[in-house]
Amino acid sequence: MPKPRKELVSLDATPYYHCTSRCVRRAFLCGIDSSTGKSYEHRRQWVEDRILLLAEVFTIDLCAYAVMSNHHHVVLHINKAASLNLSDKEVCQRWHQIYQGTLLTQKFVRVDDPLSPAELDTVILKIEQWRLQLCDISWFMRALNEPIARQANAEDQCTGRFWESRFKSQALLDEKALLACMAYVDLNPIRAKLAKTPEQSQHTSIKKRINAIKQQQHQPKALARFIGNPRDPMPEGIPFHLKDYIELVDWTGRIIRSDKRGAINQQLPPILERLAIEPQQWLTLSTQFESRFKSLVGVKEKLKEMAKIFGYQRTPGLANCAALL
Repeated sequence: MPKPRKELVSLDATPYYHCTSRCVRRAFLCGIDSSTGKSYEHRRQWVEDRILLLAEVFTIDLCAYAVMSNHHHVVLHINKAASLNLSDKEVCQRWHQIYQGTLLTQKFVRVDDPLSPAELDTVILKIEQWRLQLCDISWFMRALNEPIARQANAEDQCTGRFWESRFKSQALLDEKALLACMAYVDLNPIRAKLAKTPEQSQHTSIKKRINAIKQQQHQPKALARFIGNPRDPMPEGIPFHLKDYIELVDWTGRIIRSDKRGAINQQLPPILERLAIEPQQWLTLSTQFESRFKSLVGVKEKLKEMAKIFGYQRTPGLANCAALL
């Protein structure tokens, strides 16, 4: 029996999670239906736009994403401290970007429309509820999937469930797990032979990052920032250099294409050298991450420690984590 979502997410274990949702019926979320020839490609933009909007509304940092034909991936970092630091009005304003709120909360954000003490007490209770929900990945995924399902059902002129029963999540317990999962997500279109290079991978975080570099812009606002290798003091962000990560994804993409296998004999990217990951291990990690690992992903020692926090009687995925990480 699956564990309740609250037992699969723990900030004591890690703030990083990989989440994915799949379409439950035969019709594609995106792509072209081979039996009818109908194209659903425009829906990819629906999903990407919604992901980027939610990344700015929620206090959850978006590390990576990819929109595929019948599923999507996001790698998220829960930033609870940022949520706690928001003012009451900021919480309301963020929530109102995706939900209507209540008449009282709408009145609260209007400067010229003061509340009575009783009304204010009611609003504060609601705001504290929203504050916690703004850093909750279950609410993030709900706010992502529900509107897409309604739009798709309306377009298909049908009713019923659009997504599988619930989204799947994996807790990423350390740097190796985070790096492998992000690369796995960003390389989805290349593995599916939808693109030949990362910069051609439509509706992915890697393309958005590369486009920003080409336009000589800062790192994309909606995406979590790369802040360089771990150091003391360590700022908030992804603990790698952006240049090193893009080089790694490009190097990996060349290898997993059937006509580029010889690239594995070239010099290892700096990130793999720093984390002491062998090339063959990396290829397995970056191409089979979702199928090889269960709900917890990390080095063996960390995995055993965190399995106790999550309440597992047996350590899930121990053999694969020990062999690959």
